[in-house]
Amino acid sequence: MLSTAVSICGVSAAIAACGAIHGDRKKLSYATSLVLIVAVPMMVLMPWAIRALGIPDVVGGAWLGGTLDTSGSVVAAGALISEAALKAGVVVKFSQNVLLGGAAFLLSLWWTFRKGNAGGERPSGRVIWDRFPKFVLGFIVASLVFSFVLDPVTVGATKRTLGALRTGWFALAFTCIGLETRVADLVSIQRGRPAVAFIGAQAFNVVWTLALAFLLFGGVLFAAPVFK
Repeated sequence: MLSTAVSICGVSAAIAACGAIHGDRKKLSYATSLVLIVAVPMMVLMPWAIRALGIPDVVGGAWLGGTLDTSGSVVAAGALISEAALKAGVVVKFSQNVLLGGAAFLLSLWWTFRKGNAGGERPSGRVIWDRFPKFVLGFIVASLVFSFVLDPVTVGATKRTLGALRTGWFALAFTCIGLETRVADLVSIQRGRPAVAFIGAQAFNVVWTLALAFLLFGGVLFAAPVFK
């Protein structure tokens, strides 16, 4: 759950991984809380670093999108820099979110065969379906409908209402996560080794993603994109 959170798209990836491996819900709460706690200082410090180091806004936005593990933190941090940084960050983060469906399927498939081989049982399609996180399908279907089926006028008319519903449900979900989380667990569970592993992976991610952002958005491998 921690590895998918830091390598794909944060909380959503951890939830998908938990469903795929039938993970412990308490450990899921631990993982999501760790993601959120680490994202808060990064959300403030990374825009400051972008300004202090003179990193181009588009490159900085892509860096935010590839490093921060929640969509909300990417939007908030990008808005602290510029509109171009905000749009670049959202593009990168949404690209990661799109990959969640394929990653969840592969994880379900791998974990099912791993458990089946360990137990001497042949995995079935039903078992894979049961492990696959269904909310990913809802995400894909909704994205396709709003992208290719509905006309832009309808999308624009419903965007504000749906956005308000999303904000409310997200707030409720993360409040419930907080109710299940004890901060002391972050250092007491396995003597804090999972937390150290996550923070270490995130530190590596910060450096690696900045290099990729310069290569892909800084005009090195491709022409630098222009966000209006």
